[in-house]
Amino acid sequence: MDKFKGFPARMQFTPLPNPFFSAILPQISDLAELKVTLYLLAALYRKRGYPRFVSRSELLANASLMRSLKQDAEPPAEALGRALEMAVGRGTILNLALDRDDAKEDVYFLNTEADREAVAKIQSGELSLPGLKSGEPGYTEVEEPADIFTLYEENIGMLTPMIAEELKEAEKLYPAAWIKDAVREAVSQNKRKWSYISAILERWSREGRESGTYRRDSKKEDPDKYVKGKYGHMVWR
Repeated sequence: MDKFKGFPARMQFTPLPNPFFSAILPQISDLAELKVTLYLLAALYRKRGYPRFVSRSELLANASLMRSLKQDAEPPAEALGRALEMAVGRGTILNLALDRDDAKEDVYFLNTEADREAVAKIQSGELSLPGLKSGEPGYTEVEEPADIFTLYEENIGMLTPMIAEELKEAEKLYPAAWIKDAVREAVSQNKRKWSYISAILERWSREGRESGTYRRDSKKEDPDKYVKGKYGHMVWR
């Protein structure tokens, strides 16, 4: 194996949650579980949309990960399966077995409050994942998240179930272009929170818009407009 040549001057970083170091890392003694856990944390961080998940197919297709799991005594696919079972049993990640093309597909989520709520909604049929469906009876297909979900995550912050519901409600009330523009307006004003975006939308709905600005601001009249005009000498104040 070639020696690592060092990190470049400019590079991206992947954050790790603090509880990983204090509560999870001290308990892990299996190298495969450690590798898979770190990869899942990185992969889930790079995901977009709601909810974030990684499928077993994605893990099997990752050449770097599978190469790192290659050992003489155990094939990489078996090492992956064992490591995932250990991580699920430890409580680091959540696992759901869903249907894809008449076959079962295991998908994995980070064990957070938001993702536990998402898993419960998937199991009850309230939420679906792109290309996957629950085997639970009474399942009802729902629309995939719109682009505004990704726009919010990329510009404002993490998408929680509560914010996801707010965005869905906003989609019913306002044009998609308004929501996207309101997000951009919030970013430009460095007001990265949903309450500010919602206030913009409400104001646009109440006062109208012209060329992407608030109508009241763009139409504000000068109180001395007529006094300063041609016939100002005829105006009484």
